[in-house]
Amino acid sequence: MDTDSIFNIKTNAQFESKVFETFNFQYKNNTVYREFCNHLKKTPSNINGVHDIPFLPIDFYKSKKVVSTTEIPQTIFTSSGTTGSIVSKHYVENIELYEKSYLKGFETFYGPIKDFCVLALLPSYLERKGSSLIYMANDFIAQSKHKESGFYLNDLSDLKETLETLKKGNIKTLLIGVSFALLDFVEEYNLDLKNVIIMETGGMKGRRKEMIREELHYTLKKGFGVVNIHSEYGMTELLSQAYSKGNGIFNTPPWMKVLVRDPEDPLSYHSTGKTGGINVIDLANIYSCSFIATQDLGKIHQDDSFEILGRFDHSDIRGCNLMVL
Repeated sequence: MDTDSIFNIKTNAQFESKVFETFNFQYKNNTVYREFCNHLKKTPSNINGVHDIPFLPIDFYKSKKVVSTTEIPQTIFTSSGTTGSIVSKHYVENIELYEKSYLKGFETFYGPIKDFCVLALLPSYLERKGSSLIYMANDFIAQSKHKESGFYLNDLSDLKETLETLKKGNIKTLLIGVSFALLDFVEEYNLDLKNVIIMETGGMKGRRKEMIREELHYTLKKGFGVVNIHSEYGMTELLSQAYSKGNGIFNTPPWMKVLVRDPEDPLSYHSTGKTGGINVIDLANIYSCSFIATQDLGKIHQDDSFEILGRFDHSDIRGCNLMVL
């Protein structure tokens, strides 16, 4: 597979062409996905459009080795979970694909990461191994080349001083944090950081009661003194992220797309504006599975932007989910 072409997609026609090429490759090389497709009687011979392609339920990553290669993985990302719960495992054959995806994805919406000072407030992720979010944040910090860039575990006073210093120097700053840690911060300090990008990655990690997005963002906007709270939508089973610059409206990079399935009929799709299950096409997932049926609920808009509105009741509350209803 020509993996470089994934990140050069400019048009819908190029995207669809790559989708069918990817489906054929994964049907041939991914035993778990092929068996799932065969069970649904879907093969390359009867796939005529994107909506014909089967989306693998995300829970398969908990019980199966979902790979489209025989190569030894360079790393294995694992999802967070409560004690004793079964975690997802994403076997990553080529870590450079992930690096290209998150760097080019961020640049699509914000410009080069090297232009930012990157502050990461991700205590729950730092406390365990195998987090794809920590891998990304660590590389963001390294790529930024700002001496103030770094992780902040529990030293909120140091973070406050750093933010105020960066503000005085008029330095472009990204503060990326898990929701409960950002809330802990604004409960202790009130700041005026109008030019800082505050980006929440979601997830209370059992540390706080889950909140609806509007309540969370209202509290964070007030505490940080910003007009909008940005958000990142990603997960262990994907190698790409969608971003929101405010109001919970997400956009994807050109090699990623979201569809909304009918909750009552997972092989049918909703039109714009209707709530359903989120399906994700992530072409960077070439060596695992690019077609994932998540447990998130949401809706898409006419311009292909989307919202996350919650999760199915029976699904786990874990790492990068945003909020439950």
